[in-house]
Amino acid sequence: QVQVAESGGGLVQPGGSLRLSCAASGIFFSFVTVGWYRQAPGKERELVARVGRDGRADYTDSMKGRCTISRDNAKKTVDLQMNSLKPEDTAVYYCNNRLSGVDYWGKGTLVTVSS
Repeated sequence: QVQVAESGGGLVQPGGSLRLSCAASGIFFSFVTVGWYRQAPGKERELVARVGRDGRADYTDSMKGRCTISRDNAKKTVDLQMNSLKPEDTAVYYCNNRLSGVDYWGKGTLVTVSS
């Protein structure tokens, strides 16, 4: 059974930093593309960053230069380091593991950017 779990969310002030972590189990992690998505209230879920099997990463324009995604295949984890956070970054952040066209989602972790 595949399980995906996010951690690291919380309340942070504008301009602050936060590191999210995604842990997976029950899956051939080395073959997985992992993406971090977010969904703000009243908005659709959107991609924040994604890292492929080869470690190549891509980012949504609004987060370029403000976040870094990294993976550790031995630990089966993918971290998302976010800096210079803004109130508009407030959302539930979800981790997605995609393997052979099948998506596995975590339950999400809430990030609130507010003073």
